[in-house]
Amino acid sequence: MRKIILLLFLLLGLGGCVVGPKYKRPVIQAPDKYYTDTNPQSISLADTPWWEIFKDPVLQGLIREALKNNYDVATAAARVEEARAQAGVAKSVYFPQIGYGADISGVKSRVLPNHVYYSYNFDLSWELDLWGRIRKLNEQQRALFFASEDVQRGVWLSLVADVAQAYFELRALDAQLEITKETGQSFQETHDLFSKKEQGGAASGLETSRAEAATANVLAQIPDLERQITAKENQISLLLGKNPGLIPRGSSLTDQNDLDIVPSGLPSTLLERRPDLREAEQQLIAANASVGVAKANFFPVLNLTGLLGGVSPQLSGLVSSGATWSAGAGLVGPLFTGGRLKSQYRTAQAQRDQAQLFYEKSVTQAFGEVSTALAAHQKLAQSLREESRSVNAYQDSVRLSNLRYDSGLASYFEVIDAKLNLFPAQTALIAYDLDRKTALVSLYKALGGGWSLSDAQWLNNAAPNPPSHP
Repeated sequence: MRKIILLLFLLLGLGGCVVGPKYKRPVIQAPDKYYTDTNPQSISLADTPWWEIFKDPVLQGLIREALKNNYDVATAAARVEEARAQAGVAKSVYFPQIGYGADISGVKSRVLPNHVYYSYNFDLSWELDLWGRIRKLNEQQRALFFASEDVQRGVWLSLVADVAQAYFELRALDAQLEITKETGQSFQETHDLFSKKEQGGAASGLETSRAEAATANVLAQIPDLERQITAKENQISLLLGKNPGLIPRGSSLTDQNDLDIVPSGLPSTLLERRPDLREAEQQLIAANASVGVAKANFFPVLNLTGLLGGVSPQLSGLVSSGATWSAGAGLVGPLFTGGRLKSQYRTAQAQRDQAQLFYEKSVTQAFGEVSTALAAHQKLAQSLREESRSVNAYQDSVRLSNLRYDSGLASYFEVIDAKLNLFPAQTALIAYDLDRKTALVSLYKALGGGWSLSDAQWLNNAAPNPPSHP
């Protein structure tokens, strides 16, 4: 018995041996600053909670409702629970597996009297982790669990960005519809005026036709804008996890929060802040662990087994005792597999290499996404200012054209032309304003916004009181 105990301790000591590569994060050459960053500093927009970026109370209510009810959020949460359970399955292999069995039967014969016979047993099986196969399996499943949590946080961040962008697009459509209706009404009044003048002989048919064409051209855009608004409301409803319906409005697009200077932070911190990069690294850790599992499969597996059982008194006389027990150890290992184990090992190595390349590509792509969004937010501010100058100039042009027409110095064609030039400039101004607002959304997402928030902070801010519909 002492020899058996000593052998067990020796085998358990060998359990400290773990085959396979240890994980090391790939060396990433992060730039000192983003390509388009003119004011690099350590603080980042990503340090700010989303509710301090998007300050419209109605928009905040929509985001909270989405985080509470969105289908992708619920799916991500279910996948986290699945990964947690899979990690639990892998962890269970560390421990002895104990089972039981029982049997009962009745016998009637000429030799033996009528009796009911029974037997029972308890069995034990325990794989000793000599080469670290079980530890590598646990490392793999633990990494996949962490990856699922990062995916979940990525879903939260993407949902916040999607709702904010869709809401800004909705408010831009509202603004375009309002301007279009005002412009259409202005042209309609002009057309009605010229129709009356033409009937009195004070205006030509050419002026009336030109006014009618301008009116119809503008009014034709109203149904299409209304169609787009309905589609955008339906898109937001889906993000909120509810049936299509009206979406409440808050501040206008112009009054939505924006920043003149956006701190982007240092590129090296992006690896810890973006959920998709953290998820990609966890996938790499899992792939690296699978190489260790594949390598451990080349070595033998040692299982300890045990059995304890008993039989009914009627049978105990036949087997000399009413209770039985046994204990043993079994060693099994591969001898010839036709190259299967070697191929599996090479497969695991190739998958690990792919995961590493994907991680490195994701990091490089993330740097580019931040630079692109940062440049967009900076440059669109200039476009917005210039287009605002254009709108102001065209408004002056319309005012002066009306004065010239009232003074008899110009025909009404000049007034119509001025209005026709003002209308696209106004819609272009809305488009630039929308692009700048959405560039801020994209930048917040690209930087891994809200990375410092705990899960509880995300979920508690997702809780109550969505705004009522108008």
